[in-house]
Amino acid sequence: MSYRVSLLAGALAAWAFGSCQAGIEATDSGIQVRVPSVPAPTRGMTKSEVLAHFGEPTGKTAAVGKPPISRWEYPGYTVYFEYDHVVHAVAQ
Repeated sequence: MSYRVSLLAGALAAWAFGSCQAGIEATDSGIQVRVPSVPAPTRGMTKSEVLAHFGEPTGKTAAVGKPPISRWEYPGYTVYFEYDHVVHAVAQ
C-alpha cells in the first residue's frame, strides 16, 4: 500500500472515531490510529465548560493568528481552541 493511501486510510479511520479524539501516528509498517484512554473535551465546548469538567490544564499557550488559536495541555491529550470554543482534542 502506498504512503498516500495509508495516510488517507489513517485520516478516515481517525475521523470515524469521532471529534478528533483519535491520534494518527506513522510507524514503520504504515499509519496507525491511536484512541486515547482518557476522556477528552468535545468539539464546541467552551473554555469554561472544559475547566468545569476537566479542571485546570497543566499548561496553557496564548492565542496566536487569525482566528486566534490557543492550546491547553492535559495529561494524555492537548485541547485546541478557536476563540473560546474547542476545535480539536488530540491524544498525545
